Amino acid sequence: MSADYDVIVIGAGPGGYVAAIRATQLGLKTACVEKWLDDAGKPVYGGTCLNVGCIPSKALLDSSHKFHEASHGFDVHGIKVGKVEIDVPAMIARKTKVVKQLTGGIAGLFKANGVTGISGTGKLLKDRKVEVTAADGSKQVLSANSIIVAAGSVPIEIPPTPLNGDTIVDSTGALEFQSVPKRLGVIGAGVIGLELGSVWSRLGSKVVVLEATENFLPMVDQQIAKEASKILTKQGLDIRLGSKVTGSKVKAGKNSEVTVQYTDKEGNKEETFDKLIVCVGRKPYTVGLLADDCGVQKDERGFIKVDNHCATGVDGVYAIGDLVRGPMLAHKASEEGIMVADIIAEHKASLNYDLIPSVIYTHPEIAAIGKTEEQLKAAGIEYKVGTFPFAASGRALAANDSDGMVKMLADAKTDRVLGCHIIGPSAADLVQSVVIAMEFSSSAEDLAMTVFSHPALSEAVHEAALAVNGHAIHIANRKKK
Repeated sequence: MSADYDVIVIGAGPGGYVAAIRATQLGLKTACVEKWLDDAGKPVYGGTCLNVGCIPSKALLDSSHKFHEASHGFDVHGIKVGKVEIDVPAMIARKTKVVKQLTGGIAGLFKANGVTGISGTGKLLKDRKVEVTAADGSKQVLSANSIIVAAGSVPIEIPPTPLNGDTIVDSTGALEFQSVPKRLGVIGAGVIGLELGSVWSRLGSKVVVLEATENFLPMVDQQIAKEASKILTKQGLDIRLGSKVTGSKVKAGKNSEVTVQYTDKEGNKEETFDKLIVCVGRKPYTVGLLADDCGVQKDERGFIKVDNHCATGVDGVYAIGDLVRGPMLAHKASEEGIMVADIIAEHKASLNYDLIPSVIYTHPEIAAIGKTEEQLKAAGIEYKVGTFPFAASGRALAANDSDGMVKMLADAKTDRVLGCHIIGPSAADLVQSVVIAMEFSSSAEDLAMTVFSHPALSEAVHEAALAVNGHAIHIANRKKK
């Protein structure tokens, strides 16, 4: 008996919808199952990233940055403005409009590429079958030659601060505030906590970030992390490391608030906030996703076990994105989706997991690729360092946006670039040139010999590459030992 489809994808986030589109481009009859519905009950695609993650948070980050600039940064340019005010509902409405435009765009891409969109909750059964439960409770079972599971992740909740959808919220709830909280608490000084904390701090909130660990951004090169801590603190974020939340108490009513109990090296403490955002990480979303007899295995952390090509070990079944090992990043999920679709179509494909860039969209942005200095030391690899501050960049100074630096690491013997870490304006875009260079095994000298436009922020990358070998032009070079 023939299958209903060549490929069924469960989940239409940045991994799932990309996999579905790629599969149809390769001539495979493909369906994509997605349970997400909008306020009107209509199916929407894009998953967490487009609906309540990457895109809406960046819309708010951009809006709040413009407000902050208008309030505090125009005078230096000779621009005089009156009192600047923020219309929070209008800002939120713009965010929603951007989201609808992009999610609607995916529906258009599905139609243009021939992907069959199926609204409902998908469950993987044995023998490459998928049970789809529609919003009205009706069920259907579909079969495929290959299945890609891409259900994504959800925020982690913690017992001391149970979410109530109003005073205590997760990252999704923090995208819907209709006014600026006077005092805002954020649990977790990771990517999401710093980004959302920055949004509301710029708009006038007194933001306190409670982080349980003693190290700030431990996954980031520590020279960059220290610079980030200094800049973000100067911007107004009150980041308290070593602060473990132990409980909370909500005061209900018209002027609701939440009192948070926590401990640090000085003992027991508490703070009262108008709103509290819980941002302590995310976990794979596998509730109701896998039938007991489907054969797919999970590890002790709840991630689906896969190999380097995202195969689960069950013939014809793959899993990608936040469900599997590796960083929870939309672009990682998308590239895995493309790789798996290519493999299903019997094309050779692989993904270089060592070269997946990471970005924190605070201002300035923090971006990285490759190894940190701490990782190279731990591995016993001899390396060279080149740094260049944006304070010495003509383009950054002209824009009055000169906080931060570019840091490049290269092998001491071969000069091959091993990592690049940037905190500064447009860091997310600047690091991409180094990603490409590293993909082709470039040396620092290769980048140093490349012509960069002037004046441009990217010259900071060029100068950092020059500095690796003591040849920087626009700063004094460090003397060799």
